[in-house]
Amino acid sequence: MIRRENFLMGPIQDLAPTARLVGYARVSTEDQKLDMQLDCLKAAGCDKVFYDHGISGGKADRPGLEEALNHVIEGDMLIVYKLDRLGRSVLHLADLLARLDNQDVQFWSLTEGINTATSGGKLIYHIFAAVAEFHRDLIRENTRNGLRAARERGSRVGRPRLMSIEDIVKAHRWMQQEGQAASQIAKRFHVSESTLYRSVRRLSLDCFNPL
Repeated sequence: MIRRENFLMGPIQDLAPTARLVGYARVSTEDQKLDMQLDCLKAAGCDKVFYDHGISGGKADRPGLEEALNHVIEGDMLIVYKLDRLGRSVLHLADLLARLDNQDVQFWSLTEGINTATSGGKLIYHIFAAVAEFHRDLIRENTRNGLRAARERGSRVGRPRLMSIEDIVKAHRWMQQEGQAASQIAKRFHVSESTLYRSVRRLSLDCFNPL
């Protein structure tokens, strides 16, 4: 039974009657407890909660989070106790919120009071999408400047890469914001998955999750 009362912010608006409230919780070490997060998510009305126990926020492999992201569908809401339980970095968090927006999934962070089902909260998705693109623009610009500086110093920059900077940035966006599989993206660029992985790491893009 889905509760429609928000225990911190008042009624949840604009959710369909069939919408599911799905929770996600995480603690970084084995000796930490999930109880507080789970209690808050239950009080918020979550009918299903996924979690990662003893997994640092800096790790790429978080099976509980992937399960949650694969579980939610259009019209659902993903709920976390605190924003830092979700993303490993600003870029990762921005990409995850953009992915939820692309899937028409609402998001609610209890502690920060961010609720995209409210009129004020809808702006959050647009802000984080802009942050993600700004971060990628910086990475793209810094990489180009580094290559240019190396050439001006007379350094060899190696043989031509199979994936351009633009290709890598685009591939990373597809994986993180659209949830596309690495194998599918590799085929689109006519490269192997290992080449795709190496290319993403070459640009120091974080939060790379092979799906």
